[in-house]
Order: sequence, then C-alpha cells, then structure tokens
Amino acid sequence: MSIPIKTESEIEKMRIAGRLAAEVLEMIEPYVVPGVTTDELNQICHDYIVDVQNAIPAPLNYHGFPKSICTSINHQICHGIPSDKKLKSGDIVNIDITVIKDEYHGDTSKMFCVGEVSQHAKRLIKITQEAMFLGIQQVKPGATLGDIGHAIQKHAESNRYSVVREFCGHGIGKKFHEEPQVLHYGKAGEGVTLEAGMILTIEPMINLGKRHMKVLADGWTAVTKDRSLSAQWEHTILVTPNGYEILTLRKEEM
Repeated sequence: MSIPIKTESEIEKMRIAGRLAAEVLEMIEPYVVPGVTTDELNQICHDYIVDVQNAIPAPLNYHGFPKSICTSINHQICHGIPSDKKLKSGDIVNIDITVIKDEYHGDTSKMFCVGEVSQHAKRLIKITQEAMFLGIQQVKPGATLGDIGHAIQKHAESNRYSVVREFCGHGIGKKFHEEPQVLHYGKAGEGVTLEAGMILTIEPMINLGKRHMKVLADGWTAVTKDRSLSAQWEHTILVTPNGYEILTLRKEEM
C-alpha cells in the first residue's frame, strides 16, 4: 500500500481546495429551510462552485453519480442523490461537498437541522460531530489509523449508537479517493502509522439504531436497514510534523 506524502506545493493547493469546500457549506446554510428541494440546493451549490469559485464539483459524473453534491436525509446514511423531494421541518440532512481546484480535491460534509428538530436527532448529530473531532485529535506522526477508529467507535458506542462499517474515510489529493482507507472503528495501535504530509478524510457515519445498511435501487443511496436516523460529519485533515491541520475548517468552528 503506497500512501502519497504531499509536497509543500501540493499541501498549499489542498489548503485552497479545502477552504473552497468549507465555503460552499457556509454559503448554502441559509437555503436549508422547510420547503426547499434537495435539487434546488444542488443547483445553488453547483452554480457557486462553477461560477464563483471557478472550481469543479467532484461528485458530478464520478462513476456515474448524477449530481454535484450529496444530500442524505434522516435515515439515509450517505450518497443521497438530490431530487425534487422537499425538505420538511424536523428533517436532518447531511450535505457533502467535494470541490476540485487546480486538480486537487477538498472534501467535507455537515449536518443541517431543518426547522424544529427532535431532541434525539439533535443529540445524534452532536455526538457524531464529537466523535469526528475525537478521531481528528488522534492525528499526528506515529499515531495509527486504529487510534482514529477506536476513538470514534468508543464515543459512539458509549452513547449507545452504532458505527456504519461499510463506508470509510480515505486518502485524498489529485485523486478523490487514495490510500489509505480510514475506518471509523478499530483497535488503538493497529493499522497504518501516520506520517507528516499524509492527507486524509475522517467522516464517521453514526446510526441511532443498529449499524446495518443497504443501498437503494438507485445504486448510490445508503440507508439504515432499521430506518433509524443516521448522521455524518467530515473534514479533510493534513498530518503535520507535530499534529494535524483541518483543511476544511469553517468559520463557525474556529
């Protein structure tokens, strides 16, 4: 397994792509309201990425994916395809953005609450975000991928949630998906050892019910088998000489 170590110039391009991806999530927030369709959100993001950022929406036509963003609602885990379905008050939705700028990818996602959302949905979203940050905090040279997965799994399961195992984070750079695969469960001290210059995504998918999933007939949308709610957050992370840098950090997180 050959994991790319990025050069300084590549890291700088990844910083730019990461910042652009974060800005799309900041831009779209006011539009995520009851009555909007996920197709409308897709079009707004597409136009912003192409016309304002002069960048490319990576999901569009990636292995045949038909849209420029992923929108996963309620019991949808990931890879939801935007459609003419209207969001309603009480929905939770993950919007997943990947942009390509000067050939390099920035990849990030965020959970949005539509109107008034139940307490158990809010709690799932909060614990999932905490799990992601606990995973990110493990990142430094000499740490292992198992350290990341273990931190995420421990936090999710101690809150009686389950971790989806069929999808994982990944290396990222000129390619959308590079080595290594970043599992969101595992044992501390196991797996690949991190080195400065690696760039990867950490993007746990946490379910309110059981971890089991299935993919719908569209070939993309993954849903919980028990139809329980699912939440996901994602950042692109650089391994620095003494820790980590979040390349997709939004203003609200600073």
